[in-house]
Amino acid sequence: MFAALSAAAEAPLVIPHWAWGAFLGFVGLMLALDLGVFKKNSNEAPSFKEAVAWCVVWVSLAVAFGFLLSAWRGPEDAELFAAGYVLELALSVDNLFIFILVFAHFGIPERLQHRVLFWGILGAVAMRAVFIVAGIAAVDRFALLLPLFGAFLLFTGLKMAFAGDEHDGKGVEENFVVRMVRRFLPVTNRLHGEAFVALEDGRRVFTPLFVVLLVIESTDLLFAIDSIPAVLGILPAGMPIEEKRFIAFTSNIFAIMGLRSMYFAISGFMHLFRFLKPALSFILVFIGLKMILPWAAGIGQPAGQLGGWVPAFLLHEGKVHVPTSVSLSVIGFILALAIALSVAFPKKK
Repeated sequence: MFAALSAAAEAPLVIPHWAWGAFLGFVGLMLALDLGVFKKNSNEAPSFKEAVAWCVVWVSLAVAFGFLLSAWRGPEDAELFAAGYVLELALSVDNLFIFILVFAHFGIPERLQHRVLFWGILGAVAMRAVFIVAGIAAVDRFALLLPLFGAFLLFTGLKMAFAGDEHDGKGVEENFVVRMVRRFLPVTNRLHGEAFVALEDGRRVFTPLFVVLLVIESTDLLFAIDSIPAVLGILPAGMPIEEKRFIAFTSNIFAIMGLRSMYFAISGFMHLFRFLKPALSFILVFIGLKMILPWAAGIGQPAGQLGGWVPAFLLHEGKVHVPTSVSLSVIGFILALAIALSVAFPKKK
């Protein structure tokens, strides 16, 4: 099997349709299993043990996919997938803070949070597909967008560094989506089980569960605006557009699919991630600079004139290029350091 995959790796670097179909079919199968077979009782929240087991399953599947990608496309693609997956997973954990605050604000019990997160993930998958296809096509057509995305990540990272932890999720009632829903739709403050729409006094109304779903979807939309440029910043500029889309999409989807299990596994321990936000801030700044540096270094510099001040390992065919191994090492080291410091110096309650 792996011999056939290795032989296929020597073919032109175009992702075949069957690869897309197989991956999307796999995602659909896992969602169906999660919704049906493994969700035995919809009136109960997943236990801590079940959530941890699903986290292990999703991480194991991502690792297995990385090995398969290495055998099929080569180690470079596997490293890019790993870097994108780790980055998106870390950004997803930061997003869980907002989910916890929104659920607490609307008083959504744990047994109903599973349903909201399931449909929220379906929406996130669709949004990621649109953002990745459009973003990569735009960058491929307009090269100047790459340093502009880099500048945006630089700004986002610095903003995150100076924002207090208590800032996220403040003023849920002032959220634009909440205000618009309450203004234009009939909304009730009563929960009606798992229903998003219910009847009250003969009138059809939207439940708090529906409002929370819209808030989570809008939050993920804003999250995608940060995360998609970040994963694009990892991918080499000269990589074929089909390959970029495949690696960006698969790494994003694997991170998102494991997000719901991760929420129930670590929601009670979020206060332990004390140094996650500074770590993510540093990583976003690093990727932003990585996207800006090749453009900035080439201003006014004839081809082949960069060797005097740029380290040799950052040069490729006369252009500045940060190797994938360097990006993966920096991301992994910073996240490991953040976890170690969070354990060594836990946040005081």
